[in-house]
Amino acid sequence: MMERAESGQKLYTRMRLWEFPDQYVIEPTDGSCGSSLAVKKADGSLNLIDEVPECSSIRVPKIRIIFGVIGMLKLVAGSYLIVITDRECVGSYLGHPIYKATSLKIFPCDQSVTNSNAEQKKVESEFSGLLNVAERTSGLYFSYDSNLTLSAQRLHDLGDESKLLPLWRQAEPRFLWNNYMLEVLIDNKLDPYLLPVVQGSFQNFQAAIGKEIVDVTLIARRCTRRNGTRMWRRGADSDGYVANFVETEQIVLMNGFTSSFVQVRGSIPFLWEQVVDLTYKPKFEIVRPEEAPRVVERHFLDLRKKYGSVLAVDLVNKHGGEGRLSEKYANAMHRVISDDVRYLHFDFHKICGHVHFERLSILYDQIVDFLEKNMYLLLNEKGEKMKEQTGVVRTNCIDCLDRTNVTQSMIGRRMLELQLRRIGVFGAEETISSHPNFDESYKILWANHGDEISIQYSGTPALKGDFVRFGKRSIQGILNDGWNSLARYYLNNFSDGTKQDSIDLLQGHYIVSVSRETTPPSQTGGLESVASFPVALALVLIGFFLALMSLRQARYDLRHLFFSIMWASLSVAIGAFVKANGRIFCQRPRLNKPRP
Repeated sequence: MMERAESGQKLYTRMRLWEFPDQYVIEPTDGSCGSSLAVKKADGSLNLIDEVPECSSIRVPKIRIIFGVIGMLKLVAGSYLIVITDRECVGSYLGHPIYKATSLKIFPCDQSVTNSNAEQKKVESEFSGLLNVAERTSGLYFSYDSNLTLSAQRLHDLGDESKLLPLWRQAEPRFLWNNYMLEVLIDNKLDPYLLPVVQGSFQNFQAAIGKEIVDVTLIARRCTRRNGTRMWRRGADSDGYVANFVETEQIVLMNGFTSSFVQVRGSIPFLWEQVVDLTYKPKFEIVRPEEAPRVVERHFLDLRKKYGSVLAVDLVNKHGGEGRLSEKYANAMHRVISDDVRYLHFDFHKICGHVHFERLSILYDQIVDFLEKNMYLLLNEKGEKMKEQTGVVRTNCIDCLDRTNVTQSMIGRRMLELQLRRIGVFGAEETISSHPNFDESYKILWANHGDEISIQYSGTPALKGDFVRFGKRSIQGILNDGWNSLARYYLNNFSDGTKQDSIDLLQGHYIVSVSRETTPPSQTGGLESVASFPVALALVLIGFFLALMSLRQARYDLRHLFFSIMWASLSVAIGAFVKANGRIFCQRPRLNKPRP
C-alpha cells in the first residue's frame, strides 16, 4: 500500500458561519481548538479572533454549517467570500476520504459600495451578478488529508519535507481550481482554512475477481490555465496552454499493491477558434498561423518536462474544416518529433464510423509498443517503486470529449489488463470481459467520467456514451446524442458567454480594478444592444402564421394573397438577416481584457 501523504497542519473539516451585522465569523466545530476567522462586511478584511462575539438579543445572527472556504474574490468596491455549504463523500483516494462540493454560497462583503460613485455601483452590480453563475460550478472535489492535484507517482516522489507542508503548498498550480481565490487567505497565513479544490471527476468502485477485491479509481484533473466553455475556449494561447486540458489517472489497489496509469487530453495546440454565429458548426479559423510551430513546440516541451515521452494521438477528420486543422497540426509537429515525441493521426470517423468502435483495436496495435515501453506506476506492499510511468499518451479530437473519451477508455482498459496480469490476478489470456460484473462496473466508471468532463466544458453529457457504458451503440444512445447536440447548440449560442465571463473572474484571467476601464459586461452598443434571437425567432414565426392565415382567405378575397406574400417575404427577410448577422444574436463573453 502506498504511504499516505500527511501534511503538517490539519484543515478544518466542519465550521459554523455566523452572520453578524458588521462581519462574518467562521468558527471551527470539528474538535479543533484553533482560532475563529472574522471577515469584515465593509471591506472583506480578515483577522483571527479567539472567541465568537456575543449575540445581541435584538438581532440574532444567522448561523449555517459550512465544510470549507473556497476563497475570496475582489471586485471594484467589494469583496466576496465563497464557501462550501454542502458536500458528499464519493470515495477514498490512497486511504483518505474524498468529497464533492454539492453546494456553494457566496457572501458579499460590499458595504463600502454605498460610498462609491454611481458608475462604480453599476459596474459592481454587473460583475457581482456573474458570481451567481459561479455558485452553479460543477465537478469540484477536495480532500482534507490528501493532495488531489498530484498523481500517485508524483505524490510518491515528493520529498519527506514537502509532505509536511500544508496541502495548498504541495498542490500543482495547474490543477488547483481555487488558486487565485486563495491568494488573500495565503497572504493572511490562514493555513487551516486553505482548502485546495480541483475541478474534474472522481469515480470509484470495488469488485471481486475470484477471491480478490479490486479497488479501481478514475480521477480527472482539469487545468485552469485556459479554462472555459466549448466554443469560447479553443486551441492554445501563445504560451502553449490548451483548452480543455485534462489529466486522467486510473488507480488500482489490490493485495497491498498500488498501480497508476495517467493519460492526458487537450485541444489542438496552436491558435485557432470557432466564433459562434448561429450556424450548427461554425467555421474553424486559424489565428496567426505563422506562430503555430512555436506554440506547438512550447506545448510539447511543457508536456515532456511533466510526463516524459509523449505520444500525440490526433482523432480528427482528414478532410473538411477539421482536415485543415489536422494538416496544420501535423506540419507543426515536424519540428517537434524526436525519440521522445511521436505523432499519430487516426481518422476516428472514417475508420470507426458511428457504430464500429471496436475498430479502435487498429489504433491500439499502432500504439501498444509505446504503452509497453513507458508502462505505469507500480508500488509493492512496502510502498517501494517496482515500475514507473515514463511517458504519456496525449489524445485530442475537436472538443476532446466524445471521440477522446471512447479512445481513452479503450487505452485504460488495455492498461488495466496489463496491470492485473502483472499483479497476478489475471492469467496470460484473461481479460476484463471475462468477468461480467467487473466489466459492467468498469464501463460505468468511464461513462460517468466522460459525462462529467463533458458537462463542465460543453454543458451536456458526452456523446457516444452508450458505447462506453454498454460496449455497443444503441438506438436510444443515438437519439440521446441528437438531443445533446441540440442542447450544446443552444448553450454555446445563448448561455456560454456569461458562463465564460464567470470562469474568467474566478480564475483570475480577468481582474476587476478601479484603475482599469470598468465597462460592465452587458454594456454594448449599436445593433448588438437590441439584437435578440428569441425576438427575431418570434417575429419569423408570427410572420409565417399570418402568411398562412392570409393564404387561407385568399380564395375569398385576392387582397389576402398580397398580404400572404407580404408576410412570408417579411419572415424570410428577417430569417436571412439573422443568418447573415448571426454573431450579434449570440451571447458573447464581455471580459476580453487579460489579467495584467
